Formats: sequence, C-alpha cells, structure tokens
Amino acid sequence: MYNQLKSAYEQMGISENVFSFCQKTEENLQGRFEEIDMVTECNQMKVLKAMQKHHLAEAHFAPTTGYGYNDIGRETLEKVYASIFGTEAALVRPQITCGTHALALALSANLRPGDELISPVGKPYDTMEEIIGIRPSKGSLAEYGVSYKQVELLEDGTFDYDTIKKSISDKTKMVTIQRSKGYLTRPTFSVKQIGELITFIKQINPKIICMVDNCYGEFVELDEPSNVGADMVVGSLIKNPGGGLAPIGGYICGTKECVENSYYRLTAPGLGGEVGATLGVNKDFFQGLFLAPQVVGGALKGAIFAANIYEQLGYECVPNSTESRHDIIQAVTFHDPDKVIAFCEGIQYAAPVDSHVTPTPWAMPGYDCDVIMAAGAFISGASIELSADAPMHEPYTVYFQGGLSYHHAKIGIMKTLSQLEKKKLLSIPV
Repeated sequence: MYNQLKSAYEQMGISENVFSFCQKTEENLQGRFEEIDMVTECNQMKVLKAMQKHHLAEAHFAPTTGYGYNDIGRETLEKVYASIFGTEAALVRPQITCGTHALALALSANLRPGDELISPVGKPYDTMEEIIGIRPSKGSLAEYGVSYKQVELLEDGTFDYDTIKKSISDKTKMVTIQRSKGYLTRPTFSVKQIGELITFIKQINPKIICMVDNCYGEFVELDEPSNVGADMVVGSLIKNPGGGLAPIGGYICGTKECVENSYYRLTAPGLGGEVGATLGVNKDFFQGLFLAPQVVGGALKGAIFAANIYEQLGYECVPNSTESRHDIIQAVTFHDPDKVIAFCEGIQYAAPVDSHVTPTPWAMPGYDCDVIMAAGAFISGASIELSADAPMHEPYTVYFQGGLSYHHAKIGIMKTLSQLEKKKLLSIPV
C-alpha cells in the first residue's frame, strides 16, 4: 500500500524526497490528530442535537422567493444556530455577502452617533479599517459619528488590561474582539482568553456590548465565545460553519436585542427578520453546518501538518508546531516575496478548480497593498476550502487555511514544497 501511495503522489508531481519527508512528519502527528478527532466528535454531536431539537425536516429545505414571508426553513436554521452557539437569537442569511459584511452589519446595527467602539486586541483585519474609518471611506462608522480607540497588545501577545481599563469611558458602547490573527503574526486567542477579557470589561461596565469576530474559529474548540459571555459572535458561512457547501452568507448570534437590531439594519425599519427569501439555499446551509465539524477538523490537521513541515525547514510558524490551536489559519514567515509567491502557486496547483491558473499579486479592494491569493475553490472566495493568501510586504508572511478534507490540505502543502523546490528556493532534507 505504501508503494501505491507513493506512486499516486508521484503522478501528482510530488518528488520522492518531498513524499518521504512529509510521510515521516505525518507519522509523528498521530497523537495530535487523535485530540482533534475527539473535539470534532463532540462538536458533531452538538450540531446533531440542535438539529434534532428543532425537528429539522425535509420541508425546511423548500425555497422561498419575493418577500420570503413565513420561511420555516430560515426560521428553523436560525433556531439551530442559536442552540449551537448558546445564544438567545441568531441571524443567518444569504443576503449577508461575506464575513466583512456581517461584521459591518453587527457594528452599524448596534452603534449610534456619539458612541465609542474599542478594539482591545490591537489592529483589526485590513478590511475592517474602512468600515471603522481608520482609513477614510464612504459610509464608515466615523462618518456617522462613531469614535474609535485601539489598545495594542503587550509584547508577549497578551491583553494590556491596565490600558484597556483607562480607555473605557462613558461613551464606550461596544468592544470588538477579533479572535483570529488576520494579517498579523500575533497568537489567535483561545475561547478561555476571550472569556477572561469579557469578564474584565463587564466588571467595569456590564452594559458594554462585547462582540467577537469569530471567523476561522468556529468548531475548533468545544466552546464558542458566546459560551463565555460574548453578546454577539459574528462570522461567514463560506468559512468554517458553512462546511464548504454554503454558497454565500453570514451569521450573527447573540442577545435578542443585538440580533433584532441587526435584522432591522439588514432589511429596513419595520421589516426586520420577517423578510428575506432563501431562494433554495437552505439545504446547503443545513448540510454544510452538519458537515462543518468534520471539515474544520480536517483543516486543523492540515494546519498542524504545515507548521511541522515548515518549522523543520527553518521558517517561523504561528502557531508553532506544538502550540494549541484556536483557529484554522497557519502563518509561515518567509522574509522573501519569491517564496511567498511560490507557496501560493503550489496551493493553486493543488486545487480541484482552476489548477491551471497561476496566482499573481494584485490590488484587491479593501486592502492597502497588493495581495496574492491562491483559491481554486468550488465556492468563490471560500477560505474553508484549500487556500492561501499574503500581503506583499515585509515580513512576507503567507497565511494558509482550509481544505475540505485533511488529505487535500496535505496534498496542498506537499505541492508548495514541490514548487519551492522546483524554483530552487529550498532543499528538502533527505
């Protein structure tokens, strides 16, 4: 069987050196993989229990059009999400175009002119800068009179509690906590860390809304930030919870008031959550959610595999090869633009879709520099599928994530090695 596997990889363009190196690395990871499998199993039961609790039936897959009144599938889906995340309510809609849109919706729905927003975790993800108004943009929160403060993390990547306390004022209405690292090399925060931060903030003022950008973190741990005090958790359905099947969409789970405010911002005052046709996507939303724990588990294994491979080759990885995992993203720092490009080429050449395309850096909307993205996906832009992206500036760090199965993630990493080897940018140890 080993020789058959080796032959199969050779047919995929993987050299004997790369194959042997990766197989040896994988053999040492079985203990880590078993731990992930246990979390996956618990999360699978959590999803199954929620669907059974709300009596999911074939009738809930029926499409609606127009206004979408009385869409029982949509209503049941939102009840299922609320049960999974342990919240009073949920908003889960195909009308939410992406994770950035979901975050903008949650912020603009719950902040008013004169309110203050604080990020206690440093700089937010690049696409959030224009939403907040850090970079001037039409329709930003700043244009509507919402002020913003940012508290940098301490040098060790932990929260600066003293400065956070000093920054909170009578105007502070909301705190936004980005769970994942974005285009930074800081650690991703665990649910436990987020819970400790929320407790600290609520002790200062219990009325402050604590929102967590949960993108890339769903089903990685046994709990979600909403289980440790978050008033809202927000994310994208073309990331973890969509399981690779959701074709579009986002979610906001939280308190009844926060979610209702978001309904009215998404549609219109007076309409709220009563409208919004699902146009036949309900089945994909439900089935993707059902598969999500398994897909996330595979993506986590792929990230751990990538860290162990590239750390052995001398590159800085965040998280490193032994750290606990709190999202599906693996950062690898190359300090070399050519290596970043070669890595992304390898991911693209491993894709089931557009594998013949070569990715190149370009000026993507919402970013302040050229970005290279490899994403040969069934769903355009779905970063739960095998993908990699990088801002083209120092320290030239690439961010790898996804893979609808562990084995596809593994092939992707092996193709990155092959591409770097082909371009004589690294040598694989024999």
